[in-house]
Amino acid sequence: MIRILILIGFTFLFMHLHATGDISKYINMKYSYISFSAIFILGFLTLVQFYIYGKSEDGDHHHDETCAAPDCGHDHHKKPSRLKSMTVNSILIFPIISGLFFPIASLDSETVKTKGFHFKGLENEGDFGEHQFLKPDTSVYYGKESYNTIMDKELKPFTKGDIVLNDKNYLKGMESIYYKPGIFLGKDIQFKGFTYNAEDQSTTKSNELFLLRFGVIHCIADSGVFGMMVEFPKGTTFPNDKWIEVDGTIETMYYQPFKADIPYVKVKSWKEIEKPEEEYVYRGY
Repeated sequence: MIRILILIGFTFLFMHLHATGDISKYINMKYSYISFSAIFILGFLTLVQFYIYGKSEDGDHHHDETCAAPDCGHDHHKKPSRLKSMTVNSILIFPIISGLFFPIASLDSETVKTKGFHFKGLENEGDFGEHQFLKPDTSVYYGKESYNTIMDKELKPFTKGDIVLNDKNYLKGMESIYYKPGIFLGKDIQFKGFTYNAEDQSTTKSNELFLLRFGVIHCIADSGVFGMMVEFPKGTTFPNDKWIEVDGTIETMYYQPFKADIPYVKVKSWKEIEKPEEEYVYRGY
């Protein structure tokens, strides 16, 4: 019976995530059909488990009436230990409880600070299970030659005219800029995100900060916080987690903490905006 309840729990969990839209906090919605299919698969397995449970109940009842003695000629299997069963069931039940009752946290500056702000993505050392920072890096999913071919094709639309990054092309645009920043020098760009001030203020000016958005490449395992450093006119400052939209020009600079040249935006105009209903952006292909 516990197996039936666990299957019902997982079925309801996936239904709940899709009904509320919270599934988008865990996976790229390009793959939502997979988790949606899981609702029907789990529902079918629940019915199968109901059938097996009913048959076993009938079999146990018949067995008790006809073969009560241990030497009746039938094989009496040992049941799994209660501790082992409880351990396995607890592991299976935990994601159901956490998914239904624990609040889903949105990434903000505190999360960035807790995880540690680095620039591993520039060194092409990304890992499937590690969160990325600033630069979306899909090179871990391709060979070097294939990756270069794909990126050379994907960056072309961003080289024509001004760059306007929205929810649909944000990650693709950011990766293109970091892939070959030289060809974007002097181009105008518009994008929005939440503000993050570097912890070590000795490495940045008071009017320099990072403008970021939380992004999902495939699923939450390869998610990260992506964006660019932005430089405002002197005397302009923002606290962390303020959502703004900026217009500016792409330049490059050597940033000592990352020990690398990075693209940044010299801001010409900006405006404060409300936090978007959908804070996350997803990698398109």
